[in-house]
Amino acid sequence: MSLYICSHCDSQYSKWQGQCDECNKWGTIAEESEHASLPTESVSIASSTPLERIPIAIQEINNVLGGGLVPGSFVLLAGDPGIGKSTLVLQIACALISPPCTQGNSSKISPPCTQGDSSKISPPVHRGGLRGGSSASVLYIAGEESPDQIALRLNRLNASSQNLRFLANTSVKSIIANIKKHKPDLVIVDSIQTIFDEDIDGTSGNVNQVRACASQLLQIAKQENIPIIVIGHVTKEGYAAGPQTLAHMVDVVLYLEGDRFHEHRLLRSTKNRFGPTNQVGVFSMSEKGLQEVKNPSEMFLSGQRGAIAGSVVSVVMEGSRPFLIEIQALTNKTSYGYPKRAVSGFDLSRLELLIAVLARRAGLKLDNQDVFLNIVSGLKVKDPGLDLAAALAIASSLSNQAMPQKSVALGEIGLAGEVRPVAHFAHRVEEAKRLGFEKIYGPSLSLRATGGSEAIPSINQISTLAEMLEILGIKKEQ
Repeated sequence: MSLYICSHCDSQYSKWQGQCDECNKWGTIAEESEHASLPTESVSIASSTPLERIPIAIQEINNVLGGGLVPGSFVLLAGDPGIGKSTLVLQIACALISPPCTQGNSSKISPPCTQGDSSKISPPVHRGGLRGGSSASVLYIAGEESPDQIALRLNRLNASSQNLRFLANTSVKSIIANIKKHKPDLVIVDSIQTIFDEDIDGTSGNVNQVRACASQLLQIAKQENIPIIVIGHVTKEGYAAGPQTLAHMVDVVLYLEGDRFHEHRLLRSTKNRFGPTNQVGVFSMSEKGLQEVKNPSEMFLSGQRGAIAGSVVSVVMEGSRPFLIEIQALTNKTSYGYPKRAVSGFDLSRLELLIAVLARRAGLKLDNQDVFLNIVSGLKVKDPGLDLAAALAIASSLSNQAMPQKSVALGEIGLAGEVRPVAHFAHRVEEAKRLGFEKIYGPSLSLRATGGSEAIPSINQISTLAEMLEILGIKKEQ
């Protein structure tokens, strides 16, 4: 019996048809034969061995990965062009080869291999450091940059190129042959969209090529027990480019996020078969590459000037880490028939909801006001615990009345105007206390989770948004 599978979304059909019903693509359905089932075997939890990890001398990356790279893992790193993906993987390679990566002469980078013959690559490397030799080795597959460009980046990073082997060949068969021959400790592919298989129709980067090449790289990673990091492009919506099966195929999906006009970068895990997901590592981009940020809250609050109308501090959770951020709002009488709503780093639909709640439940007149909302430092936040701070920033700007000094607002706002509990409230409070904030405004149910008012010097328990505005002295408009 045969199945017909869409090459774009993997939907299955019992007979051929021209258009896929799921993704509406034409000409993507092809026949695949079903194979007879094979014998299965049971797995004993008692006989399983502890998961081995390869530690990286960059703590933020270890935190995101759950403790380090797992041998045989297949990792996808995606991000916008120019955000620092190639710099990050090169720093990972250097940290693995000679931690910490602070010295070395990049002019001695190994010569590239420009043909498919694996004998033309740099001299055979040892199963270094992590795999039994004296030092670790990394194979870097460069499909987008020349050896000179790699050398320039190594110079800028002041990094050592010893045991970093460079291969300028994008044939997946040649890559696999070199992996089998030299058995490096880590393989980096920059990028998956430049790799091609001669046996697959189409140019490199198309759906069939990406799927076939990723499948073969996954297989060799498992067979040789070598971790492979592949860099991937992203779509204009911010998702990893390529077939949907790519994200399902890999073990770990990492996104490097940030704004090219700001120095900070967030490394976020959206999938991790070997550890927790949604963990975040914080970096700062400098002339010497990505530097770890040990205290992100202080960086995000740098430049915060205290009590200003329209400015409110809150604590958001990124994975298991609390960050203090500043949210700013500006209201101004509209010059047009329809008031404008604009956001930076905040969800526009959420802003419109908060404006409706402020108008209906708190009595604020905003139908003739343009409203602008900005999260300072270029962060993009989806945490619902930011609702109360955003609403208070709007009310503060409208009334031209500042929040109290050293205060933090936490809470999700419902359609009835109630302030709802937020997750990990105790961690948020501890982070605010550590940075010297003295007042917490939040829902009573979350506050009880912290163990009472001893958790922080001054706690203001509120149940509704209207009650919060009354505490601040912001009155309803008649």
